[in-house]
Amino acid sequence: MHLDAQWIVGFVDGEGCFKVSLNKMKEIETEFTVVQNEQDVQVLFALKKHFGCGVVRKIPSNRMCYRVKETKHLLTKIIPFFEKHSLKTFKRVEFQKFRKILLKIQRNEHMSADGIDEIQNIIRQVASIQTKIESDSFGNKRD
Repeated sequence: MHLDAQWIVGFVDGEGCFKVSLNKMKEIETEFTVVQNEQDVQVLFALKKHFGCGVVRKIPSNRMCYRVKETKHLLTKIIPFFEKHSLKTFKRVEFQKFRKILLKIQRNEHMSADGIDEIQNIIRQVASIQTKIESDSFGNKRD
């Protein structure tokens, strides 16, 4: 199955996730994921083939997940693709913050307390924007 770049952009806009988390040990975990029902697993394998990295695994509820966690692959495969082919929805904001954090990691800025604080602030910014969007879509009128 061949995937067109713009099809991937639309699909990831709807189904993808750029995730950054900070665990209790102040270790930063980054990942790009796309989840589908088991019957659509061929799309996930096509994404894996297109990007040339990542894994496809079964997760609970008869679902499958394409996941890229390795920083090297995120920086050399995923980031360049979405820099060249822009996302169209709010996912673009998530991607920009994700990219910013990965570049800080690449420059070893996450090794200092100040760097960790900056990354935490970026994570909070995305979370607060997502919360506002969710509350607006559940009852609050937007102009």
